[in-house]
Amino acid sequence: MLCPQCKIAPMYVKNDKGERRVVYVDENYNIIPKHEDESLEGFDLSEVYCLGCSWHGSPKRLVR
Repeated sequence: MLCPQCKIAPMYVKNDKGERRVVYVDENYNIIPKHEDESLEGFDLSEVYCLGCSWHGSPKRLVR
């Protein structure tokens, strides 16, 4: 899935400490870490942030 604003796929999610994990969102809105060995435990998966522009929001707002 792609950013609705700039149409790129890489996103990131954040946790309470402000740490970031680069992720992708698949067509079923599953959030997948870029690096398979990284855990998303403790990260807020209800909001994703675009790596290419200032857009952020629900993964369900991403476009194909």
